[in-house]
Amino acid sequence: MTATAIASLGEVTEVTEKARRRRFTVEYKRRIVKELDACRASGEIGALLRREGLYSSHIVLWRAQRDRGELAPGGAAKMRGPKVSAPDARDKKILEQAREIVKLTARAERAEAIAEIQKKVAALLGRPFPSEES
Repeated sequence: MTATAIASLGEVTEVTEKARRRRFTVEYKRRIVKELDACRASGEIGALLRREGLYSSHIVLWRAQRDRGELAPGGAAKMRGPKVSAPDARDKKILEQAREIVKLTARAERAEAIAEIQKKVAALLGRPFPSEES
C-alpha cells in the first residue's frame, strides 16, 4: 500500500514519546525489599514483581544496596558520573594569565607588522624612517 492510500483510509499514525529510564526513590526500594523479605510462600515473590512491574535484577541490585547501607534511612543515594570538585583558585588564575599572554603576544605581533609596513613605505618614498635616523 502506498503512503497516499494509507492517508486516504484515515488511519492516524501516533508517535509515542521517547522511552525514559525509570527512577526509583530510596523509600520505594526500601519498601519493596522489606516486602520481599516478608514473602514466605511459593510464588509470592513473582507475584510481587509482576504487580510492581519489576525485574529480578532490580531486586538483586537493591538488596546489594541495602547490604552496603545505601538504603538506610538518611543514607544518600550514589550519584552517577564523574565527581565534581571545587575549582582551584590557582587554576583559574593560570587560565586568566594564559589568555592575557595570548592577547598580548597577538598585540605585539600586530605592532611589529605595522612597524615593518611603515619602514617599507618610508623606503619607497625615499624618506628615512625615524628610528633609522638616530
